[in-house]
Amino acid sequence: MTIVPLFRFDTQHEQAQACAACSVRGLSLFGALDEAGLNRIRAHIAKVELQAGKTLFEAGARGRGLYTVRSGIVRFERVTERGDRRIVRLAGRGDLIGQEGLLRRAYADDAVACTPAQLCSIPVQVVDELCAGNPALVHELMRRWQRALEESEGWLSDLATGPARRRMLRLLHKLAEHAGPDELIWLPQRDEIGAMLNLTFETASRLISRLRREGVLALLGPRHARVEGAALQLALRLEDEQ
Repeated sequence: MTIVPLFRFDTQHEQAQACAACSVRGLSLFGALDEAGLNRIRAHIAKVELQAGKTLFEAGARGRGLYTVRSGIVRFERVTERGDRRIVRLAGRGDLIGQEGLLRRAYADDAVACTPAQLCSIPVQVVDELCAGNPALVHELMRRWQRALEESEGWLSDLATGPARRRMLRLLHKLAEHAGPDELIWLPQRDEIGAMLNLTFETASRLISRLRREGVLALLGPRHARVEGAALQLALRLEDEQ
């Protein structure tokens, strides 16, 4: 973890320039701030780099900071009452995570990098200070919290119930949303797909093989694939019409 003090008295400050030129600033929480708001930041912002499989924070740990995902995908895991580990949602480029810290609550889930990921860690006190005099930032924070809630509800409605094939197609659609145009998607392992969709390993493997034969999915290595958008949309439309 590299920690760089961000004191924007001088616009030539190296980190100030980096933040101003950041490719996800417009997508991030601080995209709601004008230059004057950015100049009021008086704390350290940490750049966090994670390799695939590494944990960002664990459920039950005290939330001390928020994170903006600059690149990569982060998954959220929790253990059910039966002891099963379930993946409950994903976060990608521009998403804000760790909002529990604003309420001084413990993190609700484990946050684990699916792919190599870069994030910016934002101390809670920085957000508190900025929100005190910036209604636009408060509104943006509420909007992002609502989006995270809708994403979690979407997992329950789209990925945890209904026919197995439809769940798989919806998962591929969500994974494609976290990739840019013509980019490869991160493809979970079969057991991870099972944890996301509440399927057995065998069912997940069978569905992947079938979608490959249908031309919806092309595997390009153990953890990457290309989704054919037109074929996926057609498959989803046919599934929804049944």
